[in-house]
This record gives sequence, C-alpha cells and structure tokens, in this order.
Amino acid sequence: MADATMQARTAEATEGREDSESYSSLLELFKVRMREFLREPEALFWTFGFPLLLAAGLGIAFRSRPPEVAKVAVLASAPAADSTARMLATSSGIDAQVLNDSAAARALRTARVALVVVPDANGGVEYRFDPSRPEARTARLVTDGVLQRAAGREDVYEVREATISEKGARYIDFFIPGLLGLNLMGSGIWSIAFAVVTARNKKLLKRLIATPMSRVEYLMSFMLSRLVFLVLEVGALVGFGMLVFDVPMRGSWMALSLISLVAALAFGALGLLVSSRVTTVEGASGLGNLVMLPMWIFSGVFFAASNFPAAFQPFIQALPLTATVDALRATMIEGASLMSQMGELALIAAWGVASFALAIGIFRWR
Repeated sequence: MADATMQARTAEATEGREDSESYSSLLELFKVRMREFLREPEALFWTFGFPLLLAAGLGIAFRSRPPEVAKVAVLASAPAADSTARMLATSSGIDAQVLNDSAAARALRTARVALVVVPDANGGVEYRFDPSRPEARTARLVTDGVLQRAAGREDVYEVREATISEKGARYIDFFIPGLLGLNLMGSGIWSIAFAVVTARNKKLLKRLIATPMSRVEYLMSFMLSRLVFLVLEVGALVGFGMLVFDVPMRGSWMALSLISLVAALAFGALGLLVSSRVTTVEGASGLGNLVMLPMWIFSGVFFAASNFPAAFQPFIQALPLTATVDALRATMIEGASLMSQMGELALIAAWGVASFALAIGIFRWR
C-alpha cells in the first residue's frame, strides 16, 4: 500500500515537473520571438510603417474632390468644329479643345481626352471613345446632352439635385478594412515563414532537437508572439484611418478585435505551413508569394471581389482573406453584429486549424 502511494506521488511530481518545463520552454521561446522581431527594423516597418504610408497615399489620391470635368476633343477638320467647341464650352462639366486628326487620335490613345467629337455636314455627330473606360462613357453622355439641348431638345420634366456625401461610401472607407486584412495576412505569413526558414538555414533548429521542447511548443511560440503586436497593428491602422480620414467605426470594437485575432492566428498558421519544410529564404519567398498572390488579386482588398465572373466566386469566397476583409468591412462600415459574421469566422478558423495541424505533421527541424 505504501509502495503504491509512493509511486502515485512520484508520478504526480514527475507530471508537475513536465508541465512546468513545458511552460518554461514555451515562455523562453516566446521571449526569443519577441527579441527577434524587435531587433529587425525591416519587420517593424512592414508591420506598422508601410500600411500607414499606403493608407495615407491612397487616402490622399482618392480624397473627396469636386466633380471631374470631362476632357473632350473636337476634330478640327470636321464641319462646324469651332461652333461645336463653343457649344460644349458653355457647360462647366466639359473641357473642350479643337485638335487635328493626329493630335486627337494621340490624345484619345494616351487618355488625355476621354472623347473625340466629330460633327458632320448634315448636323449629326460621331463620338469616338473607349467604352471600357468609365470616364469615357460619362463624357459621352454629358457631351451628348449639351449638344442635343443646343440643337433644340427640351427636357420633358423638371430635374432637381440633392448631393449626398456620407462616410462609408468613399474609397478610403472601403480600403482601410481591406488594408487591415492584407496586413494581417502579410505580417502573419511573411514574418513567421522567414523566421523559421532563417533559423533552419542557420542550423539553429538542428540544435533544438536535443532539448525537451516539442515541435508544438516551438510552433506555438510563433503564434503567441503574433498576438502581442496584434493590438498595436490593428489599433495603429484603424486609429490612423479614423483620425486622419474620418473612416467610420460603426460596429463594436469587440467584434473587430475577435475577427482580427482569429485572422491573425489563421494567417500565422499558414506561415508555419509555408515554412514547415522549406530550407532556403528564396524557397520561402516563392512559396509565400504563391500562397498570397491569389488573395492579393481576388479577395477584394483594392476593389470588390464581386467584379470577378460568377464562375470564380466559389473559389474567391473560400479564401481566408476574402472572409477576413468581408467581415472587417461589414463590422466597420455597416455596423454588422458579431453573430452575423459567424460564417466568415468559422471559415477563417477552419483555415487556421487545418494549416496548424498540417504544419505540425510535416514540420522538420533540418
């Protein structure tokens, strides 16, 4: 009986020491990850500096501006070219100039004008423009309206205008949540993948095989280090957008925080998966680009993902960055509740769990 009691106490003590050693290993690894990050000025720039500079540049480029003036060329060799140009000049929304054939063709080809107007001798007019350019279609409609009224057409009903400028409808409002998702993906995949591959390339991982640390503890240390900078990363970008460009935050901060947390963990797991077997920095760069490039293009960071054909949509909607960006935009711009974003959160979490499990399974020290 005494022997059984002694064995039980010994087992408990051994288990307690193992738990303590496991906690100590994870803590030390976490400290190492933090020191590595803080000693890399490039990592600090790409995590904090670059997103703010990109947001500032695009925010200035797409700031609220007066209505654009349609740039139009009237062909000089056409009949009544001068009188047509004078008619167009009566509209404040048109900047008309008379150009010869070669100059007009070159201006249209180089997008210096959106439309070329060619009056004919019978009182008609020909419009030359590229219908794939939105500004060209707008110029065509505005120009035709001016010329038709000058020729005697009358509007059959009275028109009133009520201009509206609302936060949330601007491009910068659309872009900031997309940039936040892009930054979560980039910092999660790049920072972790390069750190693991660099350690493997320098034979540092080989030395860790002899320690009692498990691969789970080693990989988890990278995930935990990502969370430390998550608050600063999200707070800096969202705060910058709100203070500088008055980007709205209509949803709850708790929902935004949870979406960012799940996304950061998922992309961190993808970074571990990318680096689980790669032995060179060049290999990690190529594989990382292969993973991220489809999401850069298709996930709706810079423009709506709905612009792609319907046949692409199942693939696009299955991407973790698409779910992240959609959830962030719905929370910030539309004020959506956390419960309404559970589908997106489940998809992001599934990517994270699957990537981390696969990374553990195929990870190698050498």
